[in-house]
Amino acid sequence: MDNPLFTFEKIVRKAFQFTDVDAEILEAQHPFETRNIHQDLPDIVKKLFDDGHYSQATFEAFKFVDKEIQRLSRSSETGFKLMMQVFAEASPVIAITPNSNISEKDEQKGYQFLFAGSVLAIRNPRGHEYAIKDSPDLCLDHLCLASILLRRLEQAGFTIKKI
Repeated sequence: MDNPLFTFEKIVRKAFQFTDVDAEILEAQHPFETRNIHQDLPDIVKKLFDDGHYSQATFEAFKFVDKEIQRLSRSSETGFKLMMQVFAEASPVIAITPNSNISEKDEQKGYQFLFAGSVLAIRNPRGHEYAIKDSPDLCLDHLCLASILLRRLEQAGFTIKKI
């Protein structure tokens, strides 16, 4: 016998067949679309979100950010230490800016702290604690931050590789 929640989900996913709304319009209204979540986050992030596993979706997204920084920098470090090393203003392995003036150096340092802070404050608690329950809105906020970080890397000329 099917789980009642699973049965309900199957019904809801087929309900569009009985409306005048085109299926493409319904898909365009997914929260990932309306919040402009980065398209190269792993598919598991969206699946976890759709299944109501919001803290796990956040965790997977920030694991991906960490792994992308590891790949781009060719470093074996992870987490906070990785971010502080590769975005270091004095000799960045990953340069977000040309670092040719005070404003650019400040931006580089700011992104160093954004990347490092996101793994400390967002990824790590979800990787070490078992009772974190995020709301859909909080998850989407976290995924927006991950998207901002990934897009800034792209603006700096780096290519994100979807897994």
